[in-house]
Amino acid sequence: MISRSPYGDINGIPVHAYTVTTGGGLRARLIDFGARLVELHVPDRAGAFADVVLGFDDLSGFESSDAYFGATCGRYGNRIAGGRFELHGQQVQLDRNEGPNHQHGGSEGFDRKIWTADFDPSGTAVRFEATSADGEMGFPGALDMSATYEFDVEGLRVTMECRTSAPTIVNMVHHSYFNLAGHDAGDVLGHELTIDGSFYTPVDDELLATGEILSVGGTPFDFRHARTIGSRISELSGPGAGGQGEARGYDHNWVVRGAPGELHDVAVVHDPVSGRVMHLRSTEPGVQMYTAGDLNADVIGKGGVAYVRYAGLALETQKFPCSPNFSHFPSTELMPGQLYRHQVVFTFSTDAHEGTP
Repeated sequence: MISRSPYGDINGIPVHAYTVTTGGGLRARLIDFGARLVELHVPDRAGAFADVVLGFDDLSGFESSDAYFGATCGRYGNRIAGGRFELHGQQVQLDRNEGPNHQHGGSEGFDRKIWTADFDPSGTAVRFEATSADGEMGFPGALDMSATYEFDVEGLRVTMECRTSAPTIVNMVHHSYFNLAGHDAGDVLGHELTIDGSFYTPVDDELLATGEILSVGGTPFDFRHARTIGSRISELSGPGAGGQGEARGYDHNWVVRGAPGELHDVAVVHDPVSGRVMHLRSTEPGVQMYTAGDLNADVIGKGGVAYVRYAGLALETQKFPCSPNFSHFPSTELMPGQLYRHQVVFTFSTDAHEGTP
């Protein structure tokens, strides 16, 4: 079932919230500012529900934040060095909203739009639609796009689609931050993580892709077997790690196995305390893991909770960062007549054991 309620307004334009409940009790809340997921309540091993995504209590929090909590990001999720790339012989300059570089679609990206929602009150899916004008944030071509959230008793499927009027690039991203112990439970360093990938794309001191594709073997990026997120986070410094030290944590892209365009396994996250488990699948060749190293006690989230550093884990399935500038990276080009389609599936379960393992 889906109910709609007022959620405030932006410059006189109303924003609504959509509360979705499934037969199994899973409950979620979406808003049409940024086509965002703002609540997701799932059970622990004892059947107790908790909201496992970070966010704010009201619209003003999302409006004033640059954390992209729960948002649909684009036109290009992740970074492009200098905000520049060449497309069919033409130089394109994008909006630069992270120092001299482009990040997540620019200062007025998809996360800042008020999308139009369509839903069946008796169903469990909400489809958001919006447009992006030719030249918006510097991107060529006008886009018609959608982000559809479909819920069932086990979790969530997000489908992002668009078509363009002219050659362009697209890399839409869903940007929820998860804490399986509950959004207000502190950091995620004790969560156990597996990533189905043997390679990653190193970054420089500005967190920009260098163009290399390196093995995770023997590095802090090796999550081929489950281990805690915090077990090697202190090693993140120097070439290939962003040079940011422990204070920044992970903000890197993994090359995942599986055929692009087909749903394949990406990652598994397990919270040993609550017993919650999240399986992640997608159609994309990469996943950016961000451990929220930029959060601090000044970020006051839902329920007045201060979101500490590492309070959440974002797993952003996507093409690779800076793909338009590296021919050996997966192409993000979209041509008229083509359909861009990106699916990501979050499935929740528990480890089914009593007590803390």
